[in-house]
Amino acid sequence: MTHAPMTHAPNPSAQKTAMQKALIITPPGHPLTGAVSPPGSKSITNRALLLAGLARGTSRLTGALRSDDTRYMAEALRAMGVEVREPDPTTFVVTGTGRLVAPAAPLFLGNAGTATRFLTAAAALVDGTVVVDGDQHMRKRPIAPLVEALRSLGVEISAETGCPPVTVAGTGRIPGRRVEIDAGLSSQYVSALLMAAAGNLPSGADPAMAEPLEIVLAGDEIGARGYIDLTLAAMRAFGARVEQASSSVWRVWPTGYTATDFRIEPDASAATYLWAMEKLTGGRIDLGVPTADFSQPDARAHDVIAQFPHLPAVIDGSQMQDAVPTLAVLAAFNATPVRFTGIANLRVKECDRVRALSLGLSAIRAGLATEEGDDLLVASDPGLAGQTLPADIDTFADHRIAMSFALAGLKIGGIAILDPDCVGKTYPDYWDALASLGVDMTLRSA
Repeated sequence: MTHAPMTHAPNPSAQKTAMQKALIITPPGHPLTGAVSPPGSKSITNRALLLAGLARGTSRLTGALRSDDTRYMAEALRAMGVEVREPDPTTFVVTGTGRLVAPAAPLFLGNAGTATRFLTAAAALVDGTVVVDGDQHMRKRPIAPLVEALRSLGVEISAETGCPPVTVAGTGRIPGRRVEIDAGLSSQYVSALLMAAAGNLPSGADPAMAEPLEIVLAGDEIGARGYIDLTLAAMRAFGARVEQASSSVWRVWPTGYTATDFRIEPDASAATYLWAMEKLTGGRIDLGVPTADFSQPDARAHDVIAQFPHLPAVIDGSQMQDAVPTLAVLAAFNATPVRFTGIANLRVKECDRVRALSLGLSAIRAGLATEEGDDLLVASDPGLAGQTLPADIDTFADHRIAMSFALAGLKIGGIAILDPDCVGKTYPDYWDALASLGVDMTLRSA
């Protein structure tokens, strides 16, 4: 089968390495029942790590996610003078001085979008030069809107390609008092500015007399607005003073942050796979946390998943973007076709997820999914369940593509997930969780 090139496909050598390993899933043939505790929220963990790193004193972050993405953030903070200890698998103990220092070498952040965007803005608070870089995938993910916003505030910053690497010549302060930001591609740009703004301590002046930084949304479009709410909640927990003047204007006072103990809730994006497993197999999985306790945007996918096998004919994924791969694979078994809209931003995630979902579903059965502009149309066929349809699913090193297509393997024989280790980005124990529920898997190496 010939695949059209993806916007964010791995380079040839990376692709070859990924193809050497595959995980073949055997459909269990029984309801999946048991208890699985999702890992801590990646989104909240990386916010809390940065805020604790900017705070003066020692913070204890519990319920945290330990994965590739949070490891990159923790290592970057250590390189910038913050003490980060990990006394157990779900805890970070972070001790900061209230200031970050220039690292001795470029910060390498893999393909961690949150760490890259957040640290790019925080680097403006450093007195010295900071280079923020990532792997070949991160170097294709846009950051120009954030760079342009910081430059308009008087920060000396450059990103030649509009993607990482980004070089920030920090002066210890963000000079400007008002900025407009285009968040059409990602709400992380707004979150990055918000968190940096509260850490923008005035030099030699009374913080109580300082003026706020006003952050204004340019246009009406914003990716997953709910993640900004997560940012604001975390900032306030660390003592920030921030006011939402309107739906598109925020004012942040340069108060600095106060160290605190902070509990991180389980990851709602990870929970979507478990909710979908229940519906697909007629099982019952105890996540150990009520759905109502999730504050993350992807938790709204629960109500959509609950409607299976009668999912809505049109699903707007704009405000639950990381849940779309879960919903798209679930839709393959729905009673009627499903169109996914509002998902253009998925093209600039860890890979072009719209394309990856289309290719993966069509590898299972030709025409099972098609792209219409930036929409994804899933043809749906309940009769797929119980068939053997050998298909190698190219994950394009994207953890969410790997985890979502594992759902297909619960009902269809012959599904092989290429590069299964990529789940380590946010859910290192994912395959162990499936095994604990009675799913058999076989590792195949070329």
